[in-house]
Amino acid sequence: MSPAYVLLMIVALVLGVAIGALVFRRRRPAPDPEEPFAQAEPTVPSGVSEVLAMHSAAGVIVGPHDEVIEATETARNLGLVRATRITASELLDLVREVRRDRRPRSQDLQINRRSLAATTYLVVHVAPLGEDLVVVLADDETTARRVEETRRDFIANTSHELKTPIGAISLLAEAVEDAADDPQAVRRFATRMGIESARLSDLVSQIIELSRLQSDNPLTKPEVVEVDDVLAEAVDRSRVDADRHDVTLTIAGTSGCRVLGNARQLGVAVGNLVENAVIYSDAGARVVVAAHVDARRDDDYVEVTVSDTGIGIPPAEQRRIFERFYRVDYARSRANGGTGLGLSIVSHIAAAHGGQVSVWSQPGRGSTFTLRLPAHLGTGSLPGGSQDSETNAGRAGGSTGNGHDHQELIT
Repeated sequence: MSPAYVLLMIVALVLGVAIGALVFRRRRPAPDPEEPFAQAEPTVPSGVSEVLAMHSAAGVIVGPHDEVIEATETARNLGLVRATRITASELLDLVREVRRDRRPRSQDLQINRRSLAATTYLVVHVAPLGEDLVVVLADDETTARRVEETRRDFIANTSHELKTPIGAISLLAEAVEDAADDPQAVRRFATRMGIESARLSDLVSQIIELSRLQSDNPLTKPEVVEVDDVLAEAVDRSRVDADRHDVTLTIAGTSGCRVLGNARQLGVAVGNLVENAVIYSDAGARVVVAAHVDARRDDDYVEVTVSDTGIGIPPAEQRRIFERFYRVDYARSRANGGTGLGLSIVSHIAAAHGGQVSVWSQPGRGSTFTLRLPAHLGTGSLPGGSQDSETNAGRAGGSTGNGHDHQELIT
């Protein structure tokens, strides 16, 4: 075979490959500019998903374009992930830094949920995974931080509050002994001892309840809570007291609202608000308990409002009413067995559920307490079944935490 013939064969082979590549490129459809992630999804290394599922921390695997490839249930419950995006800008910035220099990082982060005052404290570990992926592990330190912040003053306040009924019982016991020859005085002192004993029992129960709340994170193993059931239970709990005070209790608003958390805790929170509304209302007053969905562009929230036409709260007092053992009307609170812990328990439960509680009030016109919680849309890996987000959005009732809404609910 001559060299010229061999050279001719090589040229023909090169031309054939070039023509074939050109034809294949023409037949291949052009990429859609509206689909930036149309290329093949990065492959998660074998075994990584299983390890994340077994880990107690929140786990997220992020793709090369900041898209969430996988996320554990804990990560979604903490609000770190929504659909296919990371919601916390601080965490997203950390992921991008690791992707740029391929160096693992560990950092403490404070995540503030949009439109809410509640803060989540996280210890975050971010590391590269393969060539295109980044893995995030986040330990929730919120409960530990909250317990540490409240431990010091809680002990001092509790000791002071316990001394009052204990001292009263001790003095009454001495009075009973001194009045042994006066049956009428003995009965009077014994009745007062019973009242103080009941107050002491209620105070101890509230302290135990608050201690339990501080050690129990409702979002660790959350459940889907039907808000309708919570409102009905709270109203039933105060029905007898309302009838005794000649106060009308009404449930209004939008039915079918759902949140994620602990039903018992939320029942305690709403029940405390209803109980306070009844106690601080005069005869003939009305108390309205309602739920609405407040639809926003980024998140939906359920707002539970408790509105009354009672005595109201002075503006100077409104900033302190959620403090432990603080009472606006000390005499009225003690006369009705109040411990000063009810609203602080409500505030703690709201924060533990990623929400907040606020108040609108005017002396002589009444008050509206608003418990605002992230709505459960039934998407992602959250428990409780699937529910389309448009269903909740269609039920949106708007915010009810202001004076105008207070009047609409009462009238």
